[in-house]
Order: sequence, then structure tokens, then C-alpha cells
Amino acid sequence: MTRFEWRGGPAELRFEDVLAPVELRHEEGDLFAAEVEMPPRLRVTYHFADADGEEHADPSNPAGAGPNRSIFTTPDLEPQPHWPVVGPDEVLDVPSLRIRWTGALGRKTVRVHQGGEPVVLLLDGDDWMYAHPALAAFESAVKNGEMPPATLVFLPTPRDRAAEYSSPELWQAIRDELLPLLARNDVAVDLSRFVVAGQSLGGLSAFRAALDFPDLVTRVACQSGSFWWARDLPDRGLSLDGPAGGDTAERLSALPDLSGLRVAFDVGEHEPRMHRHCSAVEELAAQAGAAVRVNRSPSGHDRAGWRHALVRDVAWLLS
Repeated sequence: MTRFEWRGGPAELRFEDVLAPVELRHEEGDLFAAEVEMPPRLRVTYHFADADGEEHADPSNPAGAGPNRSIFTTPDLEPQPHWPVVGPDEVLDVPSLRIRWTGALGRKTVRVHQGGEPVVLLLDGDDWMYAHPALAAFESAVKNGEMPPATLVFLPTPRDRAAEYSSPELWQAIRDELLPLLARNDVAVDLSRFVVAGQSLGGLSAFRAALDFPDLVTRVACQSGSFWWARDLPDRGLSLDGPAGGDTAERLSALPDLSGLRVAFDVGEHEPRMHRHCSAVEELAAQAGAAVRVNRSPSGHDRAGWRHALVRDVAWLLS
């Protein structure tokens, strides 16, 4: 059992994806607590929600993920290499190069860390800048000799992730607008070493970009890709109950030639409803000739688990 404590008033303990919320019991004074049986091999993001709905990081836990989230790791797991422990009050360094991108998708601000020749495009870049210290993690991996120095491009999280990440218009705009804009800012993209990384709907988008734009995207790091997505399902295709692999598996079943594609797949051990969808796409991609690497992380649908896979898989794609 793991004990969680909160001081200040009634509150609820909430976990990212894996566990149901837990109401804290009052013990004495302003102390509220709960004992939770945690499953083995789990790294999970969590927070306290007070009676007013305000969200708070755990003041007793030094491992934060932004200002109002904490990260818990069961004792049977090793620390994630390269990712420093940062508290919820720490302000992370962000790349100094800021590019204004105005085009078919509206106005976006793209941050760029100019580290080396290969370019890595990180979808949902806001999370990797402000909540999880991706810049420090990649620099650590480079210093450790696990990957070459790379330029990191942090694409901001869209307002409507489902709409933008399920449409090929994003990648048409990246090809026709963003890459020339990067070049004008002295960031040249060698497409033979261009890596795209995404998680959840971002993972779906990154992989489908390789199908829609094979001359643009040939190296993909995909964590917990939302391959359940299908256009003809209710609620704009947002359902895990449809056919395994959704529209992506249907496209792959035609066995296109993917011999020029390298893709690293990862999905959490603790998100079992995702497994049949991810496995279907993994298998069909390999059958179509792609160089495929598959891993399972000790987490749920959670960036706390995707962190290690992100650096590890980008390093593999650049090897």
C-alpha cells in the first residue's frame, strides 16, 4: 500500500488513466490521507483536486510534471535515464529560437532547439517544453553517446487535437509552409533523417503522415498511437470499441510498400484496451516491409511513461 497525504481541506486523489479517483479521508487537523494499492510496474502522473476543483501537485513529492502534477513510480522500476527530477515550482528552460508560423492552420508559435543536423519534430511540443524536460533529456542522451546531436522542433499542441491530428492537412502545411519557414531561419531539414514523434492522437497523426506523405516522413516514433480512430465511428471517430486498428489498419491491409519506413511503436502495459489496436497496426506495418521496433512501457496512457520511450526510440531512429 502507498500512502498519499494532503493538508488543507477535503480533496480527491486523481491518477492519469490507470486508477479510479480516491476520496481522501480526514485524519486530524488539516491532514487528509489515503492508502492506495498500486499495481506493480507502474509510473503514473497524479494530482490532488480540492473542494473548489483546484488541482495541485503533491507537496511531499519532488518529482513534478508541470505546476499541478506529480509523478509516482513503484519501487520495482528503475529511474528513467536522462530525465531529471524537476519540482512543480521549477521553470524549465525553453529553446531560444521562436518562430511565428501563420498559414493554413492559423497562427502558431514554434520553438526550436538547434542542436545538430538531423531534425526531430515533436508533436504536442508544449507538454515537452513546460511539463516534461525533453530538452534536458535529449541533451543528456547526446552527452552519453546514445544519439547524435539533433535539432528539436516543438510544434504547439492544437486547440482541437482530434480534428488536427486526424487530418492530412496538418502534414501538407508542415511540408509546404513550416519546412520552408524553418529553412529561412537557418534550420535545414534533411528528409532522409527527419524524425517525427507523437503520442496518442499525435502518434496516430505521425504514423499516418508516413502513409500520406512518404516523401516527407520516413522515420516515426509513436507512443500509444490512437489507432482505434475511425472516421465512420460516432463522436468523430473517438471510440476504442471499433475494429482493431481502425482506419489505419484498413489502409494497411492493402499491404502498401513501406520498405522505406522506420517506425518505433510503444504502448503502456497498463492500457489494455489499446493493445489490440496497436498490435494490429504494428503487425501490418511489418508485413508491408517497414523496419518496425515494438516496446511496452510500464505505464498507462500517460506522458510519464512515454518519456523514456520518446528519447530511446528517437535515438534508435537516428542510429
